[in-house]
Amino acid sequence: MPDQSLRDFIHRLEQAGDLVRVTEPVSTELEMTEIQTRLLAEGGPAVLFENARNPDGSAAEMPVLVNLFGTVDRVAMGMDRKPGELRAVGEMLAFLRQPTPPEGLRDAIDKFPLLKTVLAMKPRTKGYGPVHDVIQTGDQIDLSSLPVQTCWPGEPAPLITWPLVVTKGPSGKGTDDFNLGIYRMQVIGKNRTIMRWLKHRGGAQHHQRWAKENPEPLPAAVVIGADPGTILAAVTPVPDTLSEYQFAGLLRGRKVDLVDCQTVPLKVPAEAEIVLEGHVSLTEYADEGPYGDHTGYYNAVEKFPVFTVSAITRRKDPIYLSTFTGRPPDEPSVLGEALNEVFVPLLIQQFPEITDFWLPPEGCSYRIAVVSMKKAYPGHAKRVMLGVWSYLRQFMYTKWVIVVDDDIDARDWKDVMWAISTRMDPARDITLVENTPIDYLDFASPEDGLGSKIGLDATNKWHPETKREWGTEIRMTDDVIETVTEKWSRLGLPGSGKPIWK
Repeated sequence: MPDQSLRDFIHRLEQAGDLVRVTEPVSTELEMTEIQTRLLAEGGPAVLFENARNPDGSAAEMPVLVNLFGTVDRVAMGMDRKPGELRAVGEMLAFLRQPTPPEGLRDAIDKFPLLKTVLAMKPRTKGYGPVHDVIQTGDQIDLSSLPVQTCWPGEPAPLITWPLVVTKGPSGKGTDDFNLGIYRMQVIGKNRTIMRWLKHRGGAQHHQRWAKENPEPLPAAVVIGADPGTILAAVTPVPDTLSEYQFAGLLRGRKVDLVDCQTVPLKVPAEAEIVLEGHVSLTEYADEGPYGDHTGYYNAVEKFPVFTVSAITRRKDPIYLSTFTGRPPDEPSVLGEALNEVFVPLLIQQFPEITDFWLPPEGCSYRIAVVSMKKAYPGHAKRVMLGVWSYLRQFMYTKWVIVVDDDIDARDWKDVMWAISTRMDPARDITLVENTPIDYLDFASPEDGLGSKIGLDATNKWHPETKREWGTEIRMTDDVIETVTEKWSRLGLPGSGKPIWK
């Protein structure tokens, strides 16, 4: 059965020995971050701090769950799949993004069940859900009642790090349907936070379009602790015309049950742990940061819109979901590693010549991409690198694209470095693109949010890319390989004796 709630998933993880309950007092200020860094470094379990402590030493009102998606196995488990099945999720997304016409009656019949399932997974609205067990409005609202983490030394205020922000645009078009995005939120008062969303993200685009048609602030709802399918739908490259709620239903194999919010015209998961309802100002902005970020540095201070809370709704005994961001490995980098498998079919759909795609975790999830391809003509590698930068919004901030032939393992740095050192001439094979969008957190860029990109063509060169005769790669003959393999066990040598040749 699919997980209907976060606590269902917790139960399943606990049964699998992949969650530990900690009764020792642990502070939300810095201590939880330090514990998570050690767990992530060794592929450790999810942790439920049952005796969370506020910075002043007092007991928190609820337990804190961290490191939920700290391994690729748990990300796959949250999608109700095994790690080897994540690429199939990408294949499903590729079909939904650009469905191909059926090639015949049998093909149409084969595709019909998926389309029928998509339509059947539209969320349904219920009259009541556990998230409305407790409703706080007016003077009852106090964000200090939540055990919000302070992740790194010197940060200005506690930071809500795992919020699913629900917005809806001003029109009835698909791009203005419910959008779920994860945007960190600095707490600046009992009922106020800062909504840090980058301009290309769905919530920020709703905010921009809303401001053109409405004088009132944008309604928003912040879900803290939903079922794993809904959480992961919010970080998956879902087509703009498909709601994350609907895609969560596809992941779960079961519709998401929603309830109407109390003070804003939005819907949230009925089984959620905590929801903050409110509005994002169109005119009031505040300085956000500096906070430790996925780059391994503190981000620069920048203004973002203020979110004012009009209601807090929650379960009677809520669980607060939290995380941190920092230099990899952190939880976002693990999510990126898992979602890498989802990206591959999307790219192959657009560029069939691509054979693999890798976002190295140490590249801060998306700043470096390595692409292997079946080269077919001169200049082909450059076409692919330009395609990577332009096809999906997720890669507009990717600074380095390295393109290699399909005989190179894109996920093996030794293989990639060999290709760079033997198949590249720096002057000929480096493409520089100036004045492109760059993550404003990137201090290496010369301007805030504007910088350059580099593409490395580490493929074998064809005429007229080179006028020289290209080298022939060394390889042992197949008969000698087979002979040595056959007699290896009799040689008395250590090791498996597995051939190195591809």
